Amino acid sequence: MNRVDFTPAAKELMDELKTFHGPIMFHQSGGCCDGSSPMCFALDDFKVGEVDVFLGTVDGAPFYMSSSQYEYWKHTHLTLDVTPGRGSSFSIEIPTGKRFLIKSRLLTHDEIENLPEAPRGKQH
Repeated sequence: MNRVDFTPAAKELMDELKTFHGPIMFHQSGGCCDGSSPMCFALDDFKVGEVDVFLGTVDGAPFYMSSSQYEYWKHTHLTLDVTPGRGSSFSIEIPTGKRFLIKSRLLTHDEIENLPEAPRGKQH
C-alpha cells in the first residue's frame, strides 16, 4: 500500500508540468504559504531536509512532508488531486489556472499495522 496516491486529473497536470519543467517533486510543509496544500517543484529546485519525511512517489515524482506535518497526518492515506484556482506562490502549477490539493482518509488498523515507517531525508 502506498501512503500517497493520485487522481487522473492530478496525473494530467503532472504530465503537463513535466513536459515544461522536466522531472518534478512535491513537498507539503504545514507552515505558512498555504502549507496545507502540496507544493510542486522542478526536481531538485527544493532542498529536502533531513527531517522531511518521504511518503512515496506519485507518478514517479517524489512526495515529501515536513516532519511536524507528518505527525498530524501519519495515520492517513493521502490522494493528490487538482482543483481550479491559483496554486501557492512557489508552486510551479500557478500559470495553469489549477492547483494541487490533498484529500485524506484515516488508515484502517490493518493498514497501519502493515505500513512500514516512512523514511526521513532525501530519497530520490
